[in-house]
Amino acid sequence: MAENFSCALVLLAAGGSSRMGRPKQLLPIGNKPLLRHVAETALSSTAHPTIVVLGANAARIRSCLDELPVQVVVNEGWTEGMGSSVRVGIGALAKLSPTANGVILALGDQPKFSAVHVARLLETHRQTGRTIVASQYRGYLQPPAFFAARHFGSLLGLRGDRGARSLFQTYAGEVATMAADGLCDLDTLTDYANFLKAEKNI
Repeated sequence: MAENFSCALVLLAAGGSSRMGRPKQLLPIGNKPLLRHVAETALSSTAHPTIVVLGANAARIRSCLDELPVQVVVNEGWTEGMGSSVRVGIGALAKLSPTANGVILALGDQPKFSAVHVARLLETHRQTGRTIVASQYRGYLQPPAFFAARHFGSLLGLRGDRGARSLFQTYAGEVATMAADGLCDLDTLTDYANFLKAEKNI
C-alpha cells in the first residue's frame, strides 16, 4: 500500500435487535455497553475516521458513545434492511473523508472484534492486492470486511436487506479471505449468555 493510503471504518449498529428482545447495542460487556466496547476497539485501530451508523432506538443508544471521537449518523430508514445502513455509512464517509482509499465495514454486535483484526484485513489487502477482504468463520464470508474505494459505488447501490455480503459473490474474483474463527455475533440472549460463559472460563 502507498504511504498515503487511508482506510476508514464504518460500524453498523442500526438494527432493531428483534431476536434479542432488547437493544443489544446496550448489553453490558464488562463495565460498558457492547456498542461502546466495539467503538473503542475501532478507535484503537489504524482505520480512521470511525463512523457509527445508528437506527432503531438511536436517541437511547447514542449516549453510550458520549465523548468518543466517532462520527455518529442515523439511518432513519433502518427498517429497510442492512443495505440502507451501508448506504448511510458510505454516504457519510464520502463527505467526511472523500479521499479514503478504502473502508472496513464492521458490525456493532461482535464483542471479539479487535484492532489486530483490522490490521490483518489491511495486511491481507496489501499482500494479495485484492480489492475486497472478507472474514471467514462458521463456514461463511462475513464482516468485518475491507472494501477498496472502487467498490464504494456498489456499496451505495445496495437496497433492501441486501448487505455488503452480496458483493462477495458479485466480485468473487476480487475477494481474498481471512480466517477469523474467534469472532461471534450476539443475535439472541442465548448467544449473549454463551459469550459471557466463555469469557468467564478464559
